[in-house]
Amino acid sequence: MNRFSQLFLASLLSGAVTLGAYKLLFDTNGYFSSNKNPITTLSTDSYAKKVGLSADVIDFTEAAEKTIHTVVHVKNVSYKTVSNPLLEYYYGYKGGQTQEQVGTGSGVIISADGYIVTNNHVIKDASEIEITLNNKKSYKAKLIGTDSKMDIALLKIDADEILPYTTFGNSDSVKVGEWVLAVGNPYNLTSTVTAGIVSAKARDLGTSGIQSFIQTDAAVNPGNSGGALVNTRGDLIGINTMISSMTGSYVGYSFAVPSNIARKIIEDLMEFGNVQRAILGVEGGELNATASRELGINQTEGFYIGAVTKNSGAERSGLQKGDIIVKLDNQKIATFADLSGYINTKRPNDKILVTYTRDGKNSVVPVLLSKNEFFSTEFKGIELENINAADKKKFNINYGVKIKSISNENLVQYSTELKGSIILSIDNVKAKDIETVSKLLNTKEENESMRLEMINKNGEIFRVII
Repeated sequence: MNRFSQLFLASLLSGAVTLGAYKLLFDTNGYFSSNKNPITTLSTDSYAKKVGLSADVIDFTEAAEKTIHTVVHVKNVSYKTVSNPLLEYYYGYKGGQTQEQVGTGSGVIISADGYIVTNNHVIKDASEIEITLNNKKSYKAKLIGTDSKMDIALLKIDADEILPYTTFGNSDSVKVGEWVLAVGNPYNLTSTVTAGIVSAKARDLGTSGIQSFIQTDAAVNPGNSGGALVNTRGDLIGINTMISSMTGSYVGYSFAVPSNIARKIIEDLMEFGNVQRAILGVEGGELNATASRELGINQTEGFYIGAVTKNSGAERSGLQKGDIIVKLDNQKIATFADLSGYINTKRPNDKILVTYTRDGKNSVVPVLLSKNEFFSTEFKGIELENINAADKKKFNINYGVKIKSISNENLVQYSTELKGSIILSIDNVKAKDIETVSKLLNTKEENESMRLEMINKNGEIFRVII
């Protein structure tokens, strides 16, 4: 009987092992099962997310269907007179031949009554603008306004139907690694869709305008400029504006103007007819290992204040040289692009909360943003301010900064001649506005000489070295 019990127990254990092995290896989700789920999850993590490219994980079709009918083809027609120097020289012929030039790009319908946003460079110098919808209908477009600095333009068509349109998403909430779609109508072949992920946010490419691009690896070619960058819900999170390429074709990186910036510009153009720019009223630069070492501080992220603009909101709120801005409202500030990108979504007289570090302690103060037109800066005893519309008309220029006052001992004797003059360039770099000049001057040493090209009150161009 004892021997029988031992045999029974051995058989029972053998059967259990066999059944367990079968369940582990061959059952529905076993290692060798043909039904094994290819999606990996972390079951012990309550925040686990599915990872993979399966249709169970993500589906682009809904976002694509919502967007393709809202993206249009933009045709820019301009006319240029080309002269013949031989005819002018030998026969005194002063006429010229008019040539038609055509440029193309994409645009995004943002309202049912026909407002369309695109890039400024797509419609620059256009004599005629033609819009072709995804259903092949064409309309002449009216230019409502542009912002060359941010490369945004607003158009309007009068269609004979209610148009599909894209709704704006919140570009501040976009996350690196998030799936996105780039939708464009590059060659008037109806809208095309490419997919990728957000590679980076707040990219500063050293341009004189926007310094807060969304970078994506979704394929974008030149004809897609002005097209839509949308998330998987079909919400507009950016306007595709440029690519990084040595050949002019897509090679892996493309960039978009964040939707929060684009939306603010569009609303300004609709309401005011121009863009209302706000400033915080600080000058300085972003921190990194090198900059922090030179400044003798441990913190390597944030915006270091090198100077505070007189009579600005920053000065009135008590911000000082040496403070490090780490947050604006709930937006973390690690770079200059983070700071400029957030301020570009605001208007004069908006109030924001600035979190800054001083002597190792964090503090928060409310700051009332100033109007950019009143922004001034000082370098080497010369106070500068932005030029206004009257200056632009008087001197037939569209950029420059005006000398407001002179306190430099070596230049005081020339203050009568210099005051009111307009600086056009500094070391051959265009002095487009105070913001551009401030950023340029921050790269210069205090005793470094600079070559200025200026236009005086009589409209005469001259150059000086200071």
